[in-house]
Amino acid sequence: MATIRDHVRFTDLKDASPEDIRMLARNEAEIQRTEMADHVLAQLRLMDGANAGFQVDRLQHSLQTATRAWRADPADEEMILCALLHDIGELMAPVDHPSFAAAIVRPYVSEENTWMVLMHGVFQGYYYWQHLGRDNTQREAYRGHPAFERTALFCERYDAPAFDPAYDTMPLEAFEPIVRRILARPATFRPPQG
Repeated sequence: MATIRDHVRFTDLKDASPEDIRMLARNEAEIQRTEMADHVLAQLRLMDGANAGFQVDRLQHSLQTATRAWRADPADEEMILCALLHDIGELMAPVDHPSFAAAIVRPYVSEENTWMVLMHGVFQGYYYWQHLGRDNTQREAYRGHPAFERTALFCERYDAPAFDPAYDTMPLEAFEPIVRRILARPATFRPPQG
């Protein structure tokens, strides 16, 4: 954890001075640059052993998804990061884990990749929602979106087949440099698109 030496003078945000806010922004930027990757990697490690009945645990699924993306195109680091983090919210926000994951990647990756992470749950539903009495064609409502095909291919090639205990999955340490590189980028605030 970063040691913050300077502190604001206010106790109510309404009373913040411009200097207070600029100092907080500098502190937050430093924390983001130096600690974000550590927090994300720690959260991924918490998924080790977490299993809802699949043949692989949640961490292995994420690693396998990222491995498949890496083997398809090792130069597409944003896709690999998104593949690794797409289900990071499974433990903290199981009802809407895609929104949780998209909030993490949004400041660091393209809008198309953010949308892919945000919508992967709907697109993944294509493979199984009919077994739950739901409409598995809901993704069709988004056909024509610039990231539609990218999201459909992500689910088909990387996410849907990533439950195989016999797959030669790369370890988390193999992806750590990508996580550190991308999450050290200056964060860009883009509000969620609704």
